[in-house]
Amino acid sequence: MLPPDDPALSLLQVLRDDGSVDEDRDPGLDDATARSIYRHMLRIRLIDERMLMRQRQGKVGFYGASTGQEATPVVTAHCLSEADWVFPALREASIMLVRGFPLETWLAQIYGNGADVLKGRMQPMHMAGRSVNQVSWSSCLGPQLPQAVGAAWAMKLQGEQGRVAVAFTGDGATSEPDFHTAMNFAGVYRPPVVLICQNNHWAISVPSSRQTASATFAVKAHAYGLPGVRVDGNDVLALHAAISEACARARRGEGPTFIEAVTYRIGAHSSSDDPSLYRSEEEVAYWRRRDPIVRFERYMRARGLVTDESRTALERELTEEILRAIRNVETVPPPDRETLFDDVYAERPWHLEEQAAELAAHPRAPEH
Repeated sequence: MLPPDDPALSLLQVLRDDGSVDEDRDPGLDDATARSIYRHMLRIRLIDERMLMRQRQGKVGFYGASTGQEATPVVTAHCLSEADWVFPALREASIMLVRGFPLETWLAQIYGNGADVLKGRMQPMHMAGRSVNQVSWSSCLGPQLPQAVGAAWAMKLQGEQGRVAVAFTGDGATSEPDFHTAMNFAGVYRPPVVLICQNNHWAISVPSSRQTASATFAVKAHAYGLPGVRVDGNDVLALHAAISEACARARRGEGPTFIEAVTYRIGAHSSSDDPSLYRSEEEVAYWRRRDPIVRFERYMRARGLVTDESRTALERELTEEILRAIRNVETVPPPDRETLFDDVYAERPWHLEEQAAELAAHPRAPEH
C-alpha cells in the first residue's frame, strides 16, 4: 500500500488560484523565463483561435487546438536544451515555436504547401522539424512513446551524456500497447527519457474514468520500476518544478520519470469533434475557472510583470504577427510536383530517375 503523500498519488501544486504561491515548492522562475512562458502560452492560444477560423472557412483540412492545455508543452520547452529530442502527441506543437522554429514554416505544415519542410506529405497539425529535434506524431497515438525510449536508449549506448528525450501521451493512449512497451523498456534499461501524460480527462468522447481502474495514471509508473509524479497541469510553477527535476534526473544518469499532468481540454478534441454530445457545460465551466493562462497571469500581475497596458500591447503584437504570417503562408503555392521523388532514398535509383524524367516531360496542368 502506497502512502497517500506518494508523488504518484498526491497532486503537486505551487500556484494558488489567487496568484499566490507555496513558497516551499516555488521553483523560483526568473523574470525573463516567466515572461517567456506567459508570452508563448498566450501566443499559441491566439494561433489556435485563428487557425480554427481558417479550418471553418475551408482553408485547412484539420486542426486540433490546445486550449486549456498550453502550460505543459510551453513549460516543457523551457526545461529543454537544444540537443534534446521531443516526441509529441496532438497538443504539443507549440514546443517547436518556443524552441525557435519559424512561425510561417510551422503554419506551412498545416497548409501543406511549398513552404512546408515536410513537402505536404503529412496531415495538418503533424508538425515536425529536424532543426529543433521534434519528431512527427502518428494519428494512431501511442507509437511516439517507444520511439522516444528507443532514442534515449541510443543516447545512453552512445555515451551522449546530458541529452534527454521527452515524449507525450494523453490519458486515452495509456490504454494502447505502445504505452506499456515504452514504460517497461524505460524501467528495465533506464534511458534518459521523460514520459509525460497530459490527462485532459477525455480521449475524444471517452472519459478518463473509463480508461483505467488505477487511482491515478502516475501510479502506473511503480509497476514498471519508474518514479511517478502527479502534477497540476494548469499550474506553471508546479509543472516547471516537476519537469525540470525529471530532466535533471535523466541528465545525471538516474533514469526515466513518468509525469501525469492533470489538465483539461477546454475545446473540442479537434475540428472534427462536437464535445457538447458527451460532456456538460458545467464541467467545462469549472475548468475554465482554472485556465492556466488566467492563473499564471494573476501570478505575473502579483509580481508586477504584467499590467493591463502590457497585456493589451502584447496581445496586439502577437495578433499582428500571427495574421501577417497567415497572410504570407496563404500566398505560397503547393509543393512542386517534382518533390514527389525527393527523400525516398539517400541516392535516387534508376527506376525513380526514369519516372522523374517522364514526369518532367509531361505538361503541367493549367493554373485555375
